[in-house]
Amino acid sequence: MAFRFASPWFLILLILPILLAIWPLLNKQRRQAAGLRYADVSLTASSSRSWRIYARHFLTVSRLLAMGLMIVALARPQFVQARQVIKGEGVDIVLALDISGSMASLDFQPQNRLGAAKQVIQEFIKERPYDRIGLVVFASNAFSQSPPTIDHVVLGRLLEQVKLSTELRIADGTAMGMGVANASNMLKDSKAKSRVIILLTDGVNNSGEIDPLTAAQAAKTLGLKIYTIGAAKPGEVPVPGPPDLFGNATIIYRQSEIDEKVLQEIANTTGGLYFRAEDTTGLKKIYEEINRLEKSQIEVQTYTRYQELAIWWLTPALVLVLLELGLSQTVLRKIP
Repeated sequence: MAFRFASPWFLILLILPILLAIWPLLNKQRRQAAGLRYADVSLTASSSRSWRIYARHFLTVSRLLAMGLMIVALARPQFVQARQVIKGEGVDIVLALDISGSMASLDFQPQNRLGAAKQVIQEFIKERPYDRIGLVVFASNAFSQSPPTIDHVVLGRLLEQVKLSTELRIADGTAMGMGVANASNMLKDSKAKSRVIILLTDGVNNSGEIDPLTAAQAAKTLGLKIYTIGAAKPGEVPVPGPPDLFGNATIIYRQSEIDEKVLQEIANTTGGLYFRAEDTTGLKKIYEEINRLEKSQIEVQTYTRYQELAIWWLTPALVLVLLELGLSQTVLRKIP
């Protein structure tokens, strides 16, 4: 539930009671006090002012306050309550992300490969609010970071916590088969019509107990589709090296290796596609293309209810007006 004014431009009129309130003060400074000669003022020196003189200020205040309340009522204050009805179903997706040491390569500026992948994946998740999305990371083995969930805030936090295998001090390597198998296991009980794995890696399968193509065949049997992404620039790429004698960071160059043939076969086996990204911009375009290809069959209907609150401003304004009229004609009546 939210609060709003349906016609907020009327609030500009609030300047009127403010001006009316300060005008007597400004006008008083410009006027000169009237003078009148008396033969003797000693009789008035000891007289006290009636309480009615002070009470008459209440009439002015109530009049200005009533005007302000009426102006607020004209702006139509409302409580707005929106309700969404979602029909259809989304896509169940598992993101399999390589965290091997080679993902530290600096060819995806301004970050390394892993940093760029995390940034692009975060944007991809935001574009699919109605899909259940899970996360698997793999190096020499595969680990379930998050089961498929629609709580994308928590998923985003878990993705942000993903680090390189070297930073986590676990065995390095690239177990693509284990990554695919772990992701497939997450989706095997899913009832969604479309179930997708998006595998991102920058290397060659060199670890794990399951061959990537065997894992792809198992995924095909389960009715899963796999999109594979090779994230690496060809040739020599800069990689953070060991610190020098003075503790300063160093950069070394290593040959970039990626098994495009295996990644192509994994995608073809399951009816997916293979993509190659050589920089952050290219990686972003790939996820945008996958987002376009895997459309959720969702229909969202929004029902909005408006609760008018003007009565809560008009009622006290009316009370103040009636009170001001009553007092001005009775106890606070001004005799000409």
